[in-house]
Amino acid sequence: MAPADGGGCPGGGPAQGRLLLVVLVLPVLLWARGVGGQGDPHPHMVLGMRLVSCNKSCGVNSDGIIFVSEGSTVNLRLYGQRLDSIASNLISFTEMDNSEAFHNSTHCPELTKDLVVQQLVNVSRGNTSGMLVVFTKFLRRSENMKLYALCTRASMDGPWQRWTDKDLLLYMMEEAKRFLPLWLHIIIILVLLVLSGIFSGLNLGLMALDPMELRIVQNCGTEKERRYARKIEPIRRKGNYLLCSLLLGNVLVNTSLTILLDNLIGSGLMAVASSTIGIVIFGEILPQALCSRHGLAVGANTIILTKFFMLLTFPLSFPISKLLDFFLGQEIRTVYNREKLMEMLKVTEPYNDLVKEELNMIQGALELRTKTVEDIMTQLHDCFMIRNDAILDFNTMSEIMESGYTRIPVFEDEQSNIVDILYVKDLAFVDPDDCTPLKTITRFYNHPVHFVFHDTKLDAMLEEFKKGKSHLAIVQKVNNEGEGDPFYEVLGLVTLEDVIEEIIKSEILDESDMYTDNRSRKRVTEKNKRDFSAFKDTDNELKVKISPQLLLAAHRFLSTEVPQFSPSLISEKILLRLLKYPDVIQELRFDEHNKHYTHHYLYTRNKAADYFILILQGKVEVEAGKENMKFETGAFSYYGTMALSSSPSDRSPSHPTCLSRSASLSYPDRTDVPSTVPLPGSSNVLGQYISDFSVRALMDLQYIKITRQQYQNGLLASRMENCPQFPLDGCNMCTENLVEKSELSVVDETTTLLNERNATLHKASPESAI
Repeated sequence: MAPADGGGCPGGGPAQGRLLLVVLVLPVLLWARGVGGQGDPHPHMVLGMRLVSCNKSCGVNSDGIIFVSEGSTVNLRLYGQRLDSIASNLISFTEMDNSEAFHNSTHCPELTKDLVVQQLVNVSRGNTSGMLVVFTKFLRRSENMKLYALCTRASMDGPWQRWTDKDLLLYMMEEAKRFLPLWLHIIIILVLLVLSGIFSGLNLGLMALDPMELRIVQNCGTEKERRYARKIEPIRRKGNYLLCSLLLGNVLVNTSLTILLDNLIGSGLMAVASSTIGIVIFGEILPQALCSRHGLAVGANTIILTKFFMLLTFPLSFPISKLLDFFLGQEIRTVYNREKLMEMLKVTEPYNDLVKEELNMIQGALELRTKTVEDIMTQLHDCFMIRNDAILDFNTMSEIMESGYTRIPVFEDEQSNIVDILYVKDLAFVDPDDCTPLKTITRFYNHPVHFVFHDTKLDAMLEEFKKGKSHLAIVQKVNNEGEGDPFYEVLGLVTLEDVIEEIIKSEILDESDMYTDNRSRKRVTEKNKRDFSAFKDTDNELKVKISPQLLLAAHRFLSTEVPQFSPSLISEKILLRLLKYPDVIQELRFDEHNKHYTHHYLYTRNKAADYFILILQGKVEVEAGKENMKFETGAFSYYGTMALSSSPSDRSPSHPTCLSRSASLSYPDRTDVPSTVPLPGSSNVLGQYISDFSVRALMDLQYIKITRQQYQNGLLASRMENCPQFPLDGCNMCTENLVEKSELSVVDETTTLLNERNATLHKASPESAI
């Protein structure tokens, strides 16, 4: 036996061991196959779970466990392996007492119906993740929170396995209940939104109203604006207190609005977004856009609400405002200086109701203190001045009148040495014929000369002019350039008109101004220059020099011997002025080589003439009558009296065509000829006088030539002189009397003797009479 047993051990030992291993492993494999799932040879594995979204309040607590609200739909992301093998009916949840018991067992004792798994979607390509949609039901009234764990199974008839990882736990929380009814909740939110807009708008509208501006509105605004300003001004003066009250009210309302929206919506993110949009649009943009334009009206109509919130926030806003007053000082009010005020007027020009001229005046008045007299003065070389040794004759006074200035500086030696001022009104009693020295006038009136320095401001200059001392000032400065002592240098003149023009920003032109601007020296267009030569009463202007005795003799002869120039028609003063008028006394140079030169003829037969001629010196030949009778006449013979009439209907003296007082064939019959019947051969057609005789010079002549226009002007001047109490159209009575006098032909003894003497000298021959 021993050998047999001993002989069999070495060979049967390994075979026996292998058999024993098969016997032991086979049952284990069979059991593992039965336990591992009879239908799926590849079991799934869930490693974690994450919250994706929900339609109500949800999140992750501090322990990393997901919590969701009751009655909500939750999207959960599952992570694991072979998740494509899990269907929605293979996933469920079980209720747990607490998280500590979670690790004790993997068995799912009882599945819960509080969490309903709807579907597993969006499984990734590697079957490692998928979206699980779960609906949570409402908890019981006595419950406010429950803990659930994820359970899965491999097949429909397989056992449920609870996963023990903490990431697969889920809390379901009781939904936060509203403390107010829904309708009241919405109304409060709308009211808070309105209050937010009011506070925001008032913050901009009221704080933008300056107390100084409110005072201005109270004084010069419309009745409605004044009423609004009176309401707002008391609380606006408490600037920091008002600011703190409005800001505290705005913050309180906005915060409450966000909380109520969160309670109403249930989602924190949506509540924040909704409150932000609502506050920005309805609480900031619209109110501030409205109050920036109508802040006065909005602030006045909401003054009660503003006072209420100032009282409500008094415990907090009043101390803060006092601290602001202490550290920051009182509110700085808006004050416009000169430059800002002018710029404001320029910028607001399209919107205000001021016209351009008014704006210029305001700007000029504001700039008055910034400018000096040197900026507006007339330069010295452009000034009209007169020497102190001048003689006030006609030429000087005409020059003064033509200048158009009422105040004229008087200088001595050089223009910069101004010693006196001449007023034009000082010349009222000065006769140019007296040739009064200028010094006599200036010493009599002794007007003060006002000197100012070149840097004098225009407002100070205006005050000086307003005192009435003078409306003209001499601008000077201290010249200390170069070597030698400093001295006063005269720069120019400044007048009250210059200052006023600078204020109104426009040029003042009167009827005598020659320049629109003294600085630019731009001349006035279409300015009628006055000619004072008609008033000149001097012999120096006569082109032909005659002795005063001859002029006096001619004057006496015309006034006494020629009816048309009798004192009843033309006064002696006017007649003398007429004789001294230029071109009235003329000369004619006789050409011996051409005796019948047309220039020698003073009158030509059958040619129109509108002038009267009186020979002063020399001889002329008269040819008249149908027989062409000729005779010679000399000094003081006159012709063409009828030419002085302005129309055929004008009556003329007896013998208006009288050739001369010394030679006239019609003289014997002159007293018998009616005054209204002209001489044969003379005519007055359409107001023109046509002579029926010729007058030719026989030597050098001096004669008086008076045109019809000059004569008519003399008549008019005499009529105005004789009846000054009547207007020009009211002198009919005087005119009629004068005409009646002119119709009377007076033949005095002297005239008869002169005619007889002349007739005797000429021997009444046919050659010397017509």
